[in-house]
Amino acid sequence: MAQTFAMSSMAGRLAAPVKPRASRAQGLRVMASAAAPEPSKAERQLWFPGNKAPDYLDGSMPGDVGFDPLGLGSDPELLRWFQQAELVHSRTAMLGVAGILFPAIITKAGAANIPPWYDAGKVWLQEHPAFPFASILFVQILLTGWSESKRWADFQNPGSQADGSFLGVTEDFKGMANGYPGGKFFDPLGLSRGSESQLRRYQDSEIKNGRLAMVAFLGFVAQFIATGKGPIDNLADHLADPYHVTFANNGYSLPFAHPTS
Repeated sequence: MAQTFAMSSMAGRLAAPVKPRASRAQGLRVMASAAAPEPSKAERQLWFPGNKAPDYLDGSMPGDVGFDPLGLGSDPELLRWFQQAELVHSRTAMLGVAGILFPAIITKAGAANIPPWYDAGKVWLQEHPAFPFASILFVQILLTGWSESKRWADFQNPGSQADGSFLGVTEDFKGMANGYPGGKFFDPLGLSRGSESQLRRYQDSEIKNGRLAMVAFLGFVAQFIATGKGPIDNLADHLADPYHVTFANNGYSLPFAHPTS
């Protein structure tokens, strides 16, 4: 009987299903996937190192460095509008700063005689009395109002202003997103038609340079109020006498300081 029990026990072991063994390669893959750490993401650039960005500033917008101490962008609709407003003001400031610096540089170099930015409009009107200021202002308000109304409508309904035909042109006015019209009219070099990462770098560079231009223009205005001169003339005066021509002794930057004679 003992012999019969032993034989049946052996037969049961032989008949039991055998679990498939994982191959050595599979085992190595499983071990590697379990042991390998998750690849670390590149640290996001913030306006202040170690600062925690608000939840609504997630880095998806160009130039987003997590700066909103007053919480102005906590409303999603306002955040969209602020983004577009900053973009338009940045581009306007970049054009304005270039229009201030380049004429001043070539005038200083003796290649031309262009009035400084704070007198340019007045001088032009004095030299062209056939164009009254009121007429120029009316035309500017009319054209600017038309373009701004189109921009506002496109902000409310993205892409709506490119539908239909404008002077026989249709598809070339269709942009990629609000604020980035693209097409051969607004992007003749095709810079927006590259890779997504390249386009994002361009967008980041644009908004950073635009912010710098806005601050620079405020500086130009402050310089004129303090010295009555433009930025290039101020720079030339400072380089000619760096110890006595500074912001500290112009009589305005530091109210308690007096300009040197």
